[in-house]
Amino acid sequence: MAKLYFYFAAMNAGKSTVLLQSSYNYRERGMNTLLFAPSIDNRYQHGEVHSRIGLSEQALIFNPNDDLYQQVLAQEKEYACVLVDEAQFLTRTQVHQLTEITDQLGIPVLAYGLRTDFRGELFEGSQYLLAWADELVELKTICHCGRKATMNLRLNAHGDVITEGDQVIIGGNDMYSSTCRKHFKQGEPGLNRAIKEPSMESVFDLD
Repeated sequence: MAKLYFYFAAMNAGKSTVLLQSSYNYRERGMNTLLFAPSIDNRYQHGEVHSRIGLSEQALIFNPNDDLYQQVLAQEKEYACVLVDEAQFLTRTQVHQLTEITDQLGIPVLAYGLRTDFRGELFEGSQYLLAWADELVELKTICHCGRKATMNLRLNAHGDVITEGDQVIIGGNDMYSSTCRKHFKQGEPGLNRAIKEPSMESVFDLD
């Protein structure tokens, strides 16, 4: 039976890398995959899921008002899997549409995204994925202290921690730092913030 999976993590846990690897695994066996990426993420070329280690694949762009269920129906191919990048930007309605893709069309959906924002608050998409997904999988990365990172600090141009502002401001390692809860509460991003995605071993081996 098809399931909805939510792979969640702090930043720098290699979510897009794992998504692209999952898509490759399907396609290597002759199966079609359909990728979605949010229009709001303008860090890389629109119409692609892009990993910071250089991997990329074509994707359909979605906006908050788009019906993902209908977009899947409109495609001419049969798909073995649907994969969603930056799934925290989904709306409640779109998460429900993902459940319909699994329940009505029998297609597994793999959604990858952040759990919380720079204030420690749930994103809308993440909230309902945590509530409605069949399987929850945590992808792990580390804080500068070596503990598991579960939170995201936002930084200004001088590297100072920001605690107020819009929930969504697109940025990378120059604007965000992944930390454990202790250093999140202390507002301490560390001096040596990660500049690359971790190895696949580090993604899965942390306690």
